Amino acid sequence: MRRYSYLAISIIAIIFFSGLDTEAQPNGWEAIFFRANEAFKEGQYQDAIDGYEQLVQTGHENGHIYYNLGNGYFRLNQLGKAILNYERARILIPRDADLNFNLRLARDQIQDAIAEPQGFIQMAFFWLDALSLQEVFWGFGILNVLFWGILLIRLFHHSEWNYYLSFVFFVLFLIGGTSFGLKWYQVRTDGRVVILEKEVNILSGPDIQDTVLFKLHEGSIVHCERSEDGWVLIRLPDKKRGWVEAGSVEQIKRDPRGPC
Repeated sequence: MRRYSYLAISIIAIIFFSGLDTEAQPNGWEAIFFRANEAFKEGQYQDAIDGYEQLVQTGHENGHIYYNLGNGYFRLNQLGKAILNYERARILIPRDADLNFNLRLARDQIQDAIAEPQGFIQMAFFWLDALSLQEVFWGFGILNVLFWGILLIRLFHHSEWNYYLSFVFFVLFLIGGTSFGLKWYQVRTDGRVVILEKEVNILSGPDIQDTVLFKLHEGSIVHCERSEDGWVLIRLPDKKRGWVEAGSVEQIKRDPRGPC
């Protein structure tokens, strides 16, 4: 009997200490993230980048991973990829102070001064740049609940205060719905690409023998109109257009089909 007691205690002890060891050692994607962070702290930036890229490729992407990727590329003086990943992070965590500071620092090193003009919609719905798509969605969802909730109250209780309150929530409901629609369209149709090479020739056609129209440098952000046989037609805010090899640019919005 005593032998079985010792056996049972031994089994419980093995299970207990195995559980402690499992909790102490991160596994799966957490282990990759941990190792990448440690590599970054030790100055092994390429190893850190490889770890973060592995997480992104396996679907574990979020704003902080893109931010860490941008930092790794920035330390390796790869300005184009640093800005690319900072911009991807900004889509998900647009108000992160460290991210915005590092992005401004990286942008200051771009040789080409390309200013993105602000249209009427961008100025009227100025808050959209400071919010992610998910945040706008949840904000609209809350306004939706409040609006229909006050209408439900008015079915049973008519008063002056809920009349004015329903009008206010109706206006907010319209603004919230419009904001969500605009933000969704903005994210869905984001055709911005980043120049990754130190310097690229922008050509008049999709052929290496075509005329060089102008040059762009690493980190510049332009708009992609379409792609064709390994070439990408880009457009600048001032309406200049030209062709560049697809390998020289990468789209900010992740798309396995490539640019555009």
